[in-house]
Amino acid sequence: MSDASFDCAAARTDVLARIARAAQGAGRNPADVTLVAVSKQQPWEPVAQALAAGQTIFGENRVQEAQARWAEHRQGVELRLIGPLQTNKAKDAVAFFDVIETLDRERLAKVLADEIQAQGMALRLYVQVNTGEEPQKAG
Repeated sequence: MSDASFDCAAARTDVLARIARAAQGAGRNPADVTLVAVSKQQPWEPVAQALAAGQTIFGENRVQEAQARWAEHRQGVELRLIGPLQTNKAKDAVAFFDVIETLDRERLAKVLADEIQAQGMALRLYVQVNTGEEPQKAG
């Protein structure tokens, strides 16, 4: 995204319009659909462009990388952990993220519950379920 001709604001507007059309076509309220910009492993410049375009919800897949990237930019931003979480990183993840989307095993659920209680946090968790029972997938 180092292309100087790329217009992040226009691209975001286009994506939101496509989401609205798809939601309406499915009989859903477009306001019930959330656009999450995945900022993992991206240089700061395109992420800053997305912020400037009004994007406030971002997904990251690594706790330490997210902490380094967002430590000075947390104001008004919702951060979601979208990658697998190791139990030894649960304390940092609970303290840093607003949402953890990858709760995929019972042991992690217990560790997260203990950390959420210890830290007095109100954190949203999404349970990942492997409904197809595919061995290569978590949940």
